[in-house]
Amino acid sequence: MNWGSETGAAGAAGGARRPSTASGEVVIEVERLSAGYGGRPILEEVSFDVRRGEKLVVIGESGCGKSTLLKHMVGLMEPAAGSVRIEGRDIARARSRERREILRGIGVAYQSGALFSSLTALENVALPLEELTRLPARAREAVARVKLAQVGLEDAADRYPSQLSGGMRKRAAIARAVALDPAILFLDEPTAGLDPVTAAGIDQLISRLGRSLGVTFVIVTHELASIFAVADRAVMLDATLRGVLAIGAPAELARHPEERVRRFFRREVAEGA
Repeated sequence: MNWGSETGAAGAAGGARRPSTASGEVVIEVERLSAGYGGRPILEEVSFDVRRGEKLVVIGESGCGKSTLLKHMVGLMEPAAGSVRIEGRDIARARSRERREILRGIGVAYQSGALFSSLTALENVALPLEELTRLPARAREAVARVKLAQVGLEDAADRYPSQLSGGMRKRAAIARAVALDPAILFLDEPTAGLDPVTAAGIDQLISRLGRSLGVTFVIVTHELASIFAVADRAVMLDATLRGVLAIGAPAELARHPEERVRRFFRREVAEGA
């Protein structure tokens, strides 16, 4: 996995897997995934696909299991049942060598950015190259500078995280996540806590990386502006169902027949809530 943290780190819900409505090759298959903590179920038989080059957004109210799902998709947690297959390989059941190969092909940027405070932006981005490649130091630095330039931080290479704004830290985390040119990028709340202008800049960056690098994105967010700006499709989780309430293009979900879906997109509170 591409250094996302300092620790190294369809229709109705549940049931049999439903085919994706997006075009292209399936690169991620979530198949009847069940998960929980301490015997308390959070997700039950969740199934959906992600297709190559797609920007899939995972949405839903707090406590619906978005972060739990993301942790399973990047291999940080093993499912109670079901599977997550990346490029046809089960990430939780892969043996060490195969698992390493899978993780090298994905990048992760967590909500906090999780940059190492003692390293400059350049050193943070170069870290996965140092740990996971045999490139000489000069080549690692050159690649890291290219990645910083891709996210608009070429002039901030020598700054420490404490010297960066919130938006800049998010961009640096994305630069580190793409350091090894992953085919798939997972982003956890990339615009959370940012002002609207800065958040819009992150959304534009995601769209630009998708076009220029051909990256497949899985993005956890609750920001409506971001959902409409970047998503090809959205998967909406529901805490009561412990699974998928709806899946489709954002514009379709905003008109969904299910009241809870429409309410989410209109930011309406349920009566009696």
